[in-house]
Amino acid sequence: MSPFILLSIILLYFSVLLGIAFYTSRHSNNESFFIGNRNSKWWLVAFGMIGTSLSGMTFISVPGTVGLKGFDYFQVVIGYWLGYFAVAFVLLPLYYKLKLTSIYTYLQGRLGETSYKTGALFFIVSRTLGATLRLYLVIKVLEKFVLEDMGVPFEATAIIILLLILLYTYKGGVKTIVWTDTLQTTFMLLALIICVGYILHALNLTTIGAWQAMGEKGYTHMWQTEPQKGNFFLKQLLGGAFITISMTGLDQEMMQKNISVSNLKDSRKNMLTLSFLQVFVVFIFLMLGGLLYMYGMSKGGAFTHVMVNGKDTVQFILDGKNIIGDDIFPVLAFKYMPPVISIIFIIGLISALFPSADGALTALTSSFCIDILGIRRKQGMTEGQQQRTRLIVHYTFAVVFLICVFFFRIVDNGSLIQTLLVVAGYTYGPLLALFAFGILTRRQVNSSLVPIICIAAPAICYMLKQNEAQWLNGYVIGNELLIINAAFTFLLLFLSSRKGRENNNIN
Repeated sequence: MSPFILLSIILLYFSVLLGIAFYTSRHSNNESFFIGNRNSKWWLVAFGMIGTSLSGMTFISVPGTVGLKGFDYFQVVIGYWLGYFAVAFVLLPLYYKLKLTSIYTYLQGRLGETSYKTGALFFIVSRTLGATLRLYLVIKVLEKFVLEDMGVPFEATAIIILLLILLYTYKGGVKTIVWTDTLQTTFMLLALIICVGYILHALNLTTIGAWQAMGEKGYTHMWQTEPQKGNFFLKQLLGGAFITISMTGLDQEMMQKNISVSNLKDSRKNMLTLSFLQVFVVFIFLMLGGLLYMYGMSKGGAFTHVMVNGKDTVQFILDGKNIIGDDIFPVLAFKYMPPVISIIFIIGLISALFPSADGALTALTSSFCIDILGIRRKQGMTEGQQQRTRLIVHYTFAVVFLICVFFFRIVDNGSLIQTLLVVAGYTYGPLLALFAFGILTRRQVNSSLVPIICIAAPAICYMLKQNEAQWLNGYVIGNELLIINAAFTFLLLFLSSRKGRENNNIN
């Protein structure tokens, strides 16, 4: 497949996005950018959020995990599903009752200004790292399989993509993203279904036959029953539930779209619909992973054990190259499948990329402007002045994104879905603890200690994780890292707190 054809398709795709952005951003103002004028349709938000919650990380990394870990990741996904109920029935009612634009304003009224700023800053760090990690993965694939042959370097690819994202988000914000996410989720799901269908046809398998064949190879193995291991099912379920509560319910990007719906009832419908759709879609991605490895074997690929840095490592070798993990899907799609599948793959890939990148850029801009700069609380600041400040922040975050993408290129370990979960464990823990402390207790924090505690707890968890084999008698910390981190933070907040009444001064 000619890279020029693929590039033309990418540019055509962006033209459609820009057209939607131009149409939906007419008569937009700051209220449109931040919360879509609270006029979004719940079913539209629910469908579009599939793309936001899954992203290019799911599109590339989740199928790649099946070769070594089977359906292990689905344990986490079931945990995600449980977590959505907590968001729908605990957090959403709170946000609507207080009529929040930024969800972190809750911390200001309940725990004070320092806790408010600390929570917002942890979101900014968390979402910046998570979004740029996802962004890096897709840029890497585009550069390797599309633009490298044209002499376009990785750095130029990253800059061009961020500029294109800026073009269709800088004005309309959430009002635009609700619609562009819907389009992109549609393309991503179509690409998934078509790729699965093609491989089933190429291997001459029915859906039931494919499931049986994957079971014989051990790909469908899911439940891990050894408590000492990091992927023990209870750890995965609890970790997944709290990841959803933190990365969805306490995340301004995800909640910004939910609270753009006009009322709590419809917003709750959106959240519960999303929970079921996500389980179904991720299951299909895992099915795709098993099919990809079987397709690779039909082309001569095979698993083999090799020594890497003194460790016995399993690799999937095809034509002399290891393509296990994040490489399996793009390599097979571009080099071992018909050109039409390559085109469908690239459309699905960029469709998976942008719902997470554009939403993150918008949410980070909103949080920094509202929570850190306080532009909506400053007396005498006109709509025009707020808009100019918002644009400066928006462009600045685009530069930060670029720097982070370059950093992740240096530290890439080949399977970024696990890296993402580890990052979430360290960065969302303090945020989860602050909200939990505010909701579950009536005590007042020691404001001067809040930032110190929220930094100290992840540091303690890092030390614990690094020494888990010696200190925990062989116990391996998995996705429950987030829970442990939040528990340390909550405990330290409680020990340093005092009795007091809730402060309901929420601006």
